[in-house]
Amino acid sequence: MNAQAGGSTPTPFDVDPDNAIEAILGFQGPALVDLDETLYLRNSTEDFIDTAAPGLIAMILLRFLDVARPWRFTGGEATRDSWRVRLIVIFFPWVGVRWRRRVAILAARHVNRPLFDALRASAAQPIVVTVGFESIVRPLIAALGIPDATLVAARGFGFHDRRRGKLAMAVEALGDETIRRSLVITDSPQDRPLLDAAARPLRTIWPDAKYRRALGRVYLPGEYLSRVKRPGERYIWRGIVQEDLAFWILSSISLAAHPLAHVLGLALLALSFWAIYERGYVDNDHAAAHFEHDPKLTAEYHEAPVATPKWQPWIWALLSGGAAILVLRAPLRPAPVDFLKWYALLGATHVWFRWYNRLDKRTRVWLYAGLQLARSAAFAVLVPVTGIGAIVLGAQALSRWVPYYSYRLGGTSWTNGQPQLIRLLFVITFIILLSATGGFHLNLAPTTILIVLWCLFRARYELGPVFSTARRLDKSATGKERG
Repeated sequence: MNAQAGGSTPTPFDVDPDNAIEAILGFQGPALVDLDETLYLRNSTEDFIDTAAPGLIAMILLRFLDVARPWRFTGGEATRDSWRVRLIVIFFPWVGVRWRRRVAILAARHVNRPLFDALRASAAQPIVVTVGFESIVRPLIAALGIPDATLVAARGFGFHDRRRGKLAMAVEALGDETIRRSLVITDSPQDRPLLDAAARPLRTIWPDAKYRRALGRVYLPGEYLSRVKRPGERYIWRGIVQEDLAFWILSSISLAAHPLAHVLGLALLALSFWAIYERGYVDNDHAAAHFEHDPKLTAEYHEAPVATPKWQPWIWALLSGGAAILVLRAPLRPAPVDFLKWYALLGATHVWFRWYNRLDKRTRVWLYAGLQLARSAAFAVLVPVTGIGAIVLGAQALSRWVPYYSYRLGGTSWTNGQPQLIRLLFVITFIILLSATGGFHLNLAPTTILIVLWCLFRARYELGPVFSTARRLDKSATGKERG
């Protein structure tokens, strides 16, 4: 059970740990005990996946799996762990051996000692019931010191047991009568059907229980952005790929001799840039937590720890940036000044972001424009852009700065500033001005048409409310208003 996701949802069976222990000591009969975050104070599936090595490769594969989300077709979120564990077992076949070596240390450190001792001292007959996977859980149960305990767990790494849930698994393995006269202790509100069926249902949150995400110690660019800064927004896809990278490509692709290599090179440049820009977000949150009286931090800042090392982002940035330059300049040899310009831009962006993070919020308005210019046009230090490309990149930076400016000058919301619509307005305005100076023929170029169409597509959700709420005052005004 994911303690983060559901641990705080109340049920009628909630009791504190002391009362739960007292109930167990006085109970005679079957005691159905949850494993994860209950008898074992961590999550066995996450700890198993965390055993995979090399961790970086495992994390990259899991991130691709999260993007594909194949569990949509096998029963939904309940089967997600089946896919994750299968992937780890297939690509890291040595993980089982490593797990069996590791469980003794994990069990000794994370056994729920008060609960374990109460089960031992009581007349209850402990039965471990979990939707965790049997081949993962059984070595852990043995390491906890109860190798002969009855275990009800998901068989293999299939989807059937995960879809059915804990009650159906328990009924099949133990029978209805056993369930009806049993004590059930769990931390998960998702076990409500099993609690409802039991004679003595107990739902308890243990203060030492921790949900620790697998591979949380491994650094990967984009993890902090996805899980902490903008959780649940799919920001890498929506805010970086469809925004920054898309306009990098549209503003320069028509000048590229090798379009496919050009796109690959820009993607590597984006990875390089965002490894450093994301580090600015990390510093922004840390500075807010330490220096601001009322910091605006997501709940995930405290609840979803993500690796934020100091130097690894720079290694990613330097290597991916160097690879990007080689690809963009191929088949020619890149000049040393290309590397110097890109690395200098990364350094300047890092310094600028740290300076921004340490200034008062009204002064930040002006530095924010520089950050948005870097996001919008950093690649232009290496890659030529078209005239219309320069227009859209400028419009991109301004469309992000204007809502922020309004917010800092007294607005109530920054995120409702309609940046897509602002960008579309700027692009159209600049194109009209360019036409007035004799550049009308550029407006009919394929690149220009593509850019305008993409701006329209990205602004589609903001354009809708504009038209749906628009009204003519001379048609809808009351008599008093006309008078």
